Amino acid sequence: MRVYEIMQNGGPVMWPLLACSIVVLTVIVERLLFWTQIKRKRNPKLMDEILHLAESGDWQQIKEKSSGCEDHVIRMLNVGILHREYDMSKAMEAEARHMVKNMSQFMTVLDTMITVAPLLGIFGTVLGIISSFEMLGVGGIADPKLVTGGIAQALITTATGLGISIITVFPYNYFKSRIENAIHVMEKYSTSLEVVYRKLVTSQ
Repeated sequence: MRVYEIMQNGGPVMWPLLACSIVVLTVIVERLLFWTQIKRKRNPKLMDEILHLAESGDWQQIKEKSSGCEDHVIRMLNVGILHREYDMSKAMEAEARHMVKNMSQFMTVLDTMITVAPLLGIFGTVLGIISSFEMLGVGGIADPKLVTGGIAQALITTATGLGISIITVFPYNYFKSRIENAIHVMEKYSTSLEVVYRKLVTSQ
């Protein structure tokens, strides 16, 4: 059965389901590109080097080494260092929240599609069954195939909705795990920088 035939047999609800699938695909591709860029910009070696330089309070060297670096963790550390004499913790926390917001972009869209697509599918099936019973009321049971065929076609929307939802769950959980891991890394390095700075201040 071709895609056009499936769309036609599934009824009018197939069009909103098609829109859902396009939205899901677009978001998945956009988020994959986003996380690919994040991974490409990462510089773990420089992060450890910044913490080492912070132990001796060599802020100028840190500024020179991290200049132009687009690693989100290093940017957060630099914000903390810039505001070290005021409130390093709050500065890094604010920057981290901003980064997490960017990482979480469109996640609510995927979450919504996981819920909405099956509901749309069930809605299409209910409409199809209602239509089949109307045909049964008009024509009686002279041609049962007409009714069972209508129900079979109506179930296409449920299968489509469930398919969209199932396919969306995997990338959604993957992106969610990436966000949680990024938060863990930012918390780890921000805490390490705070500890190093407090030791430095105490020893002076």
